[in-house]
Parts: sequence; C-alpha cells; structure tokens
Amino acid sequence: MVDDAALANRFPTRSAVWQLRTRRLELPARPRLMGIVNVTPDSFSDGGEFLDHAAAIDHALALTAEGADILDVGGESTRPYSRPVDAAVELRRVIPVIAALAERATVPISIDTSKAEVAHEALAAGAEIINDVTALSGDPRMVEVACASAAGVCAMHMPGTPLTMQDDPRYADVVREILDYLRARREALVALGIDVGRIALDPGIGFGKTHQHNLTLLANCRRFHELGSPLVVGHSRKGFIGKVLGEKAADRAAGTVGVALSLGAQGVQIIRVHDVRPVREALILFEATGGIDGRARQLE
Repeated sequence: MVDDAALANRFPTRSAVWQLRTRRLELPARPRLMGIVNVTPDSFSDGGEFLDHAAAIDHALALTAEGADILDVGGESTRPYSRPVDAAVELRRVIPVIAALAERATVPISIDTSKAEVAHEALAAGAEIINDVTALSGDPRMVEVACASAAGVCAMHMPGTPLTMQDDPRYADVVREILDYLRARREALVALGIDVGRIALDPGIGFGKTHQHNLTLLANCRRFHELGSPLVVGHSRKGFIGKVLGEKAADRAAGTVGVALSLGAQGVQIIRVHDVRPVREALILFEATGGIDGRARQLE
C-alpha cells in the first residue's frame, strides 16, 4: 500500500475524507475514480452511446467492475456551446438509471446537474452527491436541496454558461484566480448552511479555459490542496489532449492516462474519467513503483 502519511507530509492540508449523504468516502493516496455515465445524445465524447436506459445501466455496472469508486450520471451535455435541456427531459433520462444503480451498485452515485428539481429527484432515487458545474449558483433552489438532503456536493469553476464559456476566456493568473473563486464559493456555501466537510471543489478543466489555461491548471493542481477540501478533476478525453499530441482526432485515452498519473503524483483525490480500467491499472503501477508518494511498494 502507498504510505498515506508520506503523502500527508507532502501535502499537509490535503483532505482525506469526503462526507456524502449517507456515507463517508475515504480519500487515500491513490486517487478515487469517478466513472462518467452520460445519458445524453450529444456529449462531446460518447454522446448517444448510453441514451438507452439499459445501455447506461450496463455501462455503469461495467465501470464499477473496472474499479470506479463513484458513478457520475448526467442527462444534459455541458460541452462548449451546448444548450440546456428542460428538467423534464433530464429527469426522464437519469432517474430510471439512478434508481436501478442504487439497487445494484455498491459505490456512491453522483448526479451531474445544475437543476434543483433534477438533483432533488436523483437524491430521492438514491444519489449521494450533487455535481454542479455552476457551483450551485445556476438554480436558486439548489442550495436548499443540498442542505435538506445533506448530500455531498462538488462545486466547479465555470465562467458564464456552456454556451458562452469559451468566448475569449482571459485570466491574469489562472491558478490564483480560480483558487480565489473556489475558496470564496465554498465559504458562501458554508454560510448558506452546507457543512464544509460535504464540499468538494473542481477547477473546471475545459470550462471557460484556453488550451494553455488547462495545462497550467493541471500542472499546478497541488496548489489547490491549500483550500483543504477534496479536489475533483475532470480532464478525460478533452480537446487539449489532442492539441498536445498534435492530432485533433487522436485517441485521447492514452493522454487521459498520462494526465491522471500527474494528478496522482499531485495528491488529487478524485479523477473523473470515461476509461476507468486503464486509468486504474496505470495508477496501481504508478503507485507500486513509487510514483505517488516516492516510495516503491514491496510486492510479494
């Protein structure tokens, strides 16, 4: 096993637990993996593949078999320039999937939504986490739902909306500005009644950032531990990978793995990915050879 104490010495303010609606999620040195379940026709990477409820459920269960620690179910694409869908459409897409997974999966379920109505129904169906790209600011009732349910929440940084966020994003210091935003937003959520131990923070890779902004944030994720909250990073299959590789249409799975190793070395607690098995296996080998805490594990 990785020496969690060694990692704690490197990142003394790193959070080691996330309180969810009905359970505590321990956050050891090797990152937890949040498996992506897009029940949408238009998500940027796998849109339409799992729109059918049975296909989405089977996919989610396969992700748990591959080692997913959380299942993140979403019914609305938030890719750049996407438009929102009605709550009724989102509910039809996700609630049957969440209800089935709550009965069959053993890992916690997250609802990826910015609508309070969808979050409320998803939590009633068995979800443990609200994963909101608007940091619970897009719907004035979302904080009320989070407080009443005592759900875990993930608050993400995104300037504007998915429709506008890529319209010339600019930062004087992208890391410092997003650090300050996440700190202020967490403090606001705590003031509104959400327990600080239930809040995770996400810098929002690909959401209102240029190619260089994304790379700078990913190279400096260790700095976000100063916030003292669990860190969620979702870089999986995103466009910056193709740009780095010099091939827009490149298979981004290997690039996703490469970034995950960097995040593991920086103590990131939760990585949101499409390809659970290769990321998990790469992290296991990275851990075994001293890549996470600098100490090679004794293998029998």
